[in-house]
Amino acid sequence: MNPNPQHPGFAEALKVPDIRLFIGSVAFFSLASRALAVVIGFQIYRLTHSVMALGWLGLIEAIPTLSLVLVGGYVADHFNRRRILLITRGASFVCACTLAFLSLENTAQSLFGLYAVIFLTGIARGFADPANTAFEAQVVPKPLTVNAASWISSTFISCSVIGPAAIGFIFDAWGATGSYLLIAASFILSWGFTACIAPKAQPMPETKEPLWESILTGWRFVWKNQPLLSAMALDLLAVLFGGAIALLPVYADDILHVGAKGLGLLNAAPSLGAVVITLLATKRPPIAHAGRNLLLTVAGFGVSIILFALSRDFWLSAGFLFLTGVFDGISMVIRRSMVRLLSPDHLRGRIAATNWLFICSSNELGAWESGMAAAWIGTVPCVAAGGVLTLGIAALIALTAPQLRRLRFDLRTLEQK
Repeated sequence: MNPNPQHPGFAEALKVPDIRLFIGSVAFFSLASRALAVVIGFQIYRLTHSVMALGWLGLIEAIPTLSLVLVGGYVADHFNRRRILLITRGASFVCACTLAFLSLENTAQSLFGLYAVIFLTGIARGFADPANTAFEAQVVPKPLTVNAASWISSTFISCSVIGPAAIGFIFDAWGATGSYLLIAASFILSWGFTACIAPKAQPMPETKEPLWESILTGWRFVWKNQPLLSAMALDLLAVLFGGAIALLPVYADDILHVGAKGLGLLNAAPSLGAVVITLLATKRPPIAHAGRNLLLTVAGFGVSIILFALSRDFWLSAGFLFLTGVFDGISMVIRRSMVRLLSPDHLRGRIAATNWLFICSSNELGAWESGMAAAWIGTVPCVAAGGVLTLGIAALIALTAPQLRRLRFDLRTLEQK
């Protein structure tokens, strides 16, 4: 084996057919899930005109996801990951169709039904996210890890631009029901791409451990690995306090006065910034000084959130959200590569589940925290305070996690230095 292989070219990962199919699956699932988040948030805010209702929306999705994601990691390591993805993608399709049906009346009386379906999507996500991360390692050969991670991340983020941006206009033209039907179509296309990926050999645990003992094995590995634990905690705390996405319906309707179209563009702006930077990362991977770069990007994210909170101009606000996406995109590539490169094969599902536990906590609990804090101190002070807290968190992790701060990878061998 060549000890000093050539660094993969710009599109090397795209030469592998199954990687292209996996990227297609990610693309349509991302289009659907990000568009769904915009539609359900705007629909509920229009029905209730309550920031607390947006907070409860995040909590209702978080409860099943957080409750099941560690079990989902166990399932991903003990059962066929491709089959898990097919089942959960199909469940997402059914949920989107149900939302379309519930939205035919679009009255306050349908609110409970909307929340109930979102609860069911959270259940599907608890199993889908760990399986998807672990299945990626089966589809992508190790030498292509960083190149493929950049393509997969940029695809996810590109669709996170297109989905929210387009769905705002579709919502205005066709309403919630038409929007959900298009989302359902995207979910079923994701299912189709997943089904076309050839079945992969999957390493199974040699002995069947009890469920909770097996789950704790993955958690203990992360807990003892300071770079992984610190990176996950950094992302959790930064997004928990610094995220502003859940409150964008308030900015669109009451602060910037730009309606559903403006809301779609605001949702798309962070993703547009992220896709630009992740495409650049296919040529200049940011993992040579992974730990240092991760800490700097989180600090940049905090500054951008503060500037967004204080802006009253739509295009300036969109620009600051674009910057949050640039910093978050770098962070995403680094963390995705770290989880892949620092995880042993037999624990991938459970380590991925632990990672998703942090991610889901930051996103959904962050939405709940934002809604409650905004109801208490106001939307603008809530978002600005979150940016300040993010800066403090980055400084604290930098001081207390020297192994993360010094983490580096060789770009040719992808081995940790």
